Amino acid sequence: MSSLIFWDVDTQYDFMKPDGKLYIPRAEAIIPTLERLTAYAHAKGIRIVASADDHSPGDRELSETPDFVTSYPVHCMRGTPGQARLAETALNNPIVIEPEPQDPETLAARITVHRGDILFNKHWFDVFSNANVDTVLRILNPDVIVMYGVALDVCNKYAIEGLLNHRPQTKLYLVTDATKAIRFEVGEHLLRDWGDEGVRLVRAEEILEDGILDRYLRAG
Repeated sequence: MSSLIFWDVDTQYDFMKPDGKLYIPRAEAIIPTLERLTAYAHAKGIRIVASADDHSPGDRELSETPDFVTSYPVHCMRGTPGQARLAETALNNPIVIEPEPQDPETLAARITVHRGDILFNKHWFDVFSNANVDTVLRILNPDVIVMYGVALDVCNKYAIEGLLNHRPQTKLYLVTDATKAIRFEVGEHLLRDWGDEGVRLVRAEEILEDGILDRYLRAG
């Protein structure tokens, strides 16, 4: 199969639900779209790579006086209901990869034989703070990544800009109606900038109904 992956950013209770600890405005409105994207990927045999905040007391991102740029209120604490992923974006048989460095050869062997999804836990909003992301990307070697999730102006931002830096050869799609920003105006500015940098900005229907990926899948 061609090297296409879906990339799910932090679709967790504390971000997505109005009573979550760090609720992103109107995030619950995109849950049906997230569910459809997840179901589409699994039906088509597309691997989902996901990230999840996984915090413990003392993590540098957490603050009682957050600035909402480098620090945020307590959220997604390990073992709490708020840290859990949504049922609508449940992963298939995921390998969970913790942030601490693993032996690259051992990790590569695990990834090579694994046929399920992949979940990167992280203690900081940048997924590349998980020391194993580069190794996994090297093994998966995706030609195309389709990204969605939250928050557009924080964790998506770091994931997109990290991928542009680490994998400039990969075609990157962002599903604009399957993401929400904490600060709407910042999100709109980022979308314009990313479009100028070659990120393909699409709506979910273009993936789910218009079949823009079908030619790629048939070529795999």
